[in-house]
Amino acid sequence: MTFLSTGFVRGLIAQALGTLAGFAFVTGIRALSGLEPFDPVEPALVSGFAVGALAFLFGVGVFDDWLKWTRGISTSDHQEHDPEKPWWYRYLSVDFDHKVIGLQYGAAAMLTMGIGGSLALLFRTELATANVDFLEHFIFGQIFGEDHTGASLFNTFISLHGMIMIVTMLLGVGALSNYLVPLMIGANDMAFPRLNAFAFWVNIPGAIVLLASMFAGGFDTGWTGYPPNSTGYSAMGVSLFMLAVYIVGFSSIFGSLNVIVTIFRMRVPGMKLFEMPIFVWAAMATAFIQLIATQFIGLSFLMVILQRLFGMNFFDSTAGGSPVLFQHLFWFYSHPAVYVFILPGLGLISELLPVFVRKPLFGYKWVALSSLGIALVGYFVWAHHMFTAGMASYLRVPFMYSTLLVAIPTGVKFFSWVGTMWRGKMRFDTPMLFVLGSVVVFLLGGVTGPPNATVASNLHLHDTYWVVGHFHNTMFGGFMFPWFAAIYYYFPKFTGRQMNEFWGKLHFWLMVPAFLVMSTYQMLTGLLGMRRRIAGYDAALGIEGYQVIVTWAGFLIFFAVIIFAINFVVSARRGEVAEGNIWKSRSPIWQLPNPIPLHNYERPFRVVGEPYDYGDPNGHPYVDLDPSDDAPDEPTTPSDSEEQQAPGGADPAPAPTGD
Repeated sequence: MTFLSTGFVRGLIAQALGTLAGFAFVTGIRALSGLEPFDPVEPALVSGFAVGALAFLFGVGVFDDWLKWTRGISTSDHQEHDPEKPWWYRYLSVDFDHKVIGLQYGAAAMLTMGIGGSLALLFRTELATANVDFLEHFIFGQIFGEDHTGASLFNTFISLHGMIMIVTMLLGVGALSNYLVPLMIGANDMAFPRLNAFAFWVNIPGAIVLLASMFAGGFDTGWTGYPPNSTGYSAMGVSLFMLAVYIVGFSSIFGSLNVIVTIFRMRVPGMKLFEMPIFVWAAMATAFIQLIATQFIGLSFLMVILQRLFGMNFFDSTAGGSPVLFQHLFWFYSHPAVYVFILPGLGLISELLPVFVRKPLFGYKWVALSSLGIALVGYFVWAHHMFTAGMASYLRVPFMYSTLLVAIPTGVKFFSWVGTMWRGKMRFDTPMLFVLGSVVVFLLGGVTGPPNATVASNLHLHDTYWVVGHFHNTMFGGFMFPWFAAIYYYFPKFTGRQMNEFWGKLHFWLMVPAFLVMSTYQMLTGLLGMRRRIAGYDAALGIEGYQVIVTWAGFLIFFAVIIFAINFVVSARRGEVAEGNIWKSRSPIWQLPNPIPLHNYERPFRVVGEPYDYGDPNGHPYVDLDPSDDAPDEPTTPSDSEEQQAPGGADPAPAPTGD
């Protein structure tokens, strides 16, 4: 009965009832107006799911405190755990603690990653042969309707995979920003705890609506949803897909606002901007992109829904509309959204690399400003996705140059990483392995990007599997691998235990080589003429063997993630107890006990040194957690002679006792 009393279950019940009520209300109005109630059924269906999403938020309890305020009832930001309820109860109900919300984001991200990855295996199995012969007889075709077979089912799965993985990365960004930013700047919570809870829970009904689109005919538009495919005679699932993205967009807008206010208003007194950890700079740049750009994709998808339901022909060229307008609105968000995913990942690389190299971060200020530079330039590159769309030809050259320009601040980060690693004393723990894997894979994403930015080569490569391989390199190197590095690195802070190193390294050595094979052969098939989002292809292209390799690599990646999931669960229950600062980090997070206490810091700490002065024998610690003594702490950073040698080095010294 405890599970049934959680906010999550109450929200699901409320969403189901709200969906039925919204559907019944619209059909009733149509009947009273003398119209056919169920012809068409799409307006009632979309209205029902919209009401159901709102009902979920009421049911789960995110509005409870705000409703109490309207009645003059005082509330508290701090929630103590009820000892009579199990530990997991807080994670399935509304909670205002930023650490709990961060873990809620993270758990949701891993769940959606599993769903999106499973869909990828299904359509990848179809692509292993030139003919459409797997999904044609797949049982889901009967579950989702007689029209949902073969190529149609392939289109739905590949479209859902793309959008679900984007939602996964957005949830992952929310997890990292919510959990780490307050801890890194000395705050005990986010600036707006209730808005923070709302920003997480609004994702759940949105994800449910997105998955429900499969049972409403699916959508065969790809994750981009271009008109006229999305506005013509496509299935009702298209409207649910658009509605789901619109709902999830509120999470990005409110969450980013919270991050910006928290960074500028809640830093510990005395912490200047250039004394913040580098990840905070990345989170701040990401939040600016989300706050400014997210409404454009929401607007574009809302306009498609209005055209489908009410005949507002925004994108119908025969009625004075323009389908190219949709692409401008869509890509003005969706290309900066790439940096929403990769900026936190690149921030994690810069954050973790000095810890395992035992050297200061090379060019700290330039790396910090490069995140803002990427965010700024990212607003001026969207139209390179439209070189083949029929936009004015004179716009191609300026957008080509602006796209190439974004390589400059990105290159600053690469030079920083190389400079940091140069002659460093590396430790190859699992987090470091994933950091190095991220650098290599993201570099491949970077060097395969200019052909997409240059007009002449883009016209040839556009919408081929070259773009698919490039995009996967960028996303895995820029976010997914740093995401795994962060989980292995910060696991002791939320469980008090360490993840198993053997299984972690097995996860790495299976996943990264398999991914490199997959993305390389994706790009090769693109060069040979394979178009993206195509279920069947001409065997004469000679790429069937390549597709088999890509499919097997995809299954190996999935198997590696299963190993990670098992390691995660088992380590959380029976892993080695993590005592103290196991990574010898200077970050204020690692000066706290494992796991982190409810209210983070007993008193505001004082910044007394630089965040990345590793290996400096005369350096002060970064922060003083007990600033009652006016004199700064004695230097505790190990000198170079005390640092542990890299594996294979001569005369290894004992591991340092602490920084």
